[in-house]
Amino acid sequence: MEMSGEFRIPAPKEKVWAALNDPEILRQSVPGCQSITKLSDTEMEGAVTASVGPVKATFKGSVVLSDIDAPNSYTLTGQGKGGAAGFVKGVAKVSLAEESGATVLRYRSEASVGGKLAQIGQRLIDGTAKKLSEEFFGNFSALLGGGAQEAAEVEAPQQAQAVPAAAPSTGGLKPTVWIPVLIVAMTLLLLFFTS
Repeated sequence: MEMSGEFRIPAPKEKVWAALNDPEILRQSVPGCQSITKLSDTEMEGAVTASVGPVKATFKGSVVLSDIDAPNSYTLTGQGKGGAAGFVKGVAKVSLAEESGATVLRYRSEASVGGKLAQIGQRLIDGTAKKLSEEFFGNFSALLGGGAQEAAEVEAPQQAQAVPAAAPSTGGLKPTVWIPVLIVAMTLLLLFFTS
């Protein structure tokens, strides 16, 4: 499944980029973050506990950054496994743009899920995705000096095109659930472009 969206963060682009390189800020921002480990300047691994409807699991995952153009953009490739709950894997292109004293983080991603996650209804996934995204960006903005209420989703995530899942079960976990479970489970691993 392909997704896109954007969030406005009330801080200058350079400050946002630096915060995305700060393991402690990311750890505090990611809902359910259990751990983050830097493997190299472009590779991270970590664990996050997340619930999507009746499915609650600790996802262990890894993220690799590429196409890094500091402080403007990067490509994030990641995967996470939650045991019987299933797996998430995907790619996201993320960019930062300064607009009126704030930074707009835009993403376009493609993800697939398998296991129990793939069997959960899209409406439930959408609600969880929105909640995780708002919580992450609210926490992140508050840590940057803006109020948690100041981070705003500029536009609702848009589904661009369905892509079959690479698992026995098919379905798509909105990358806003993986963008907060891969950018949240992997945003946690968003420790990605560590200084």
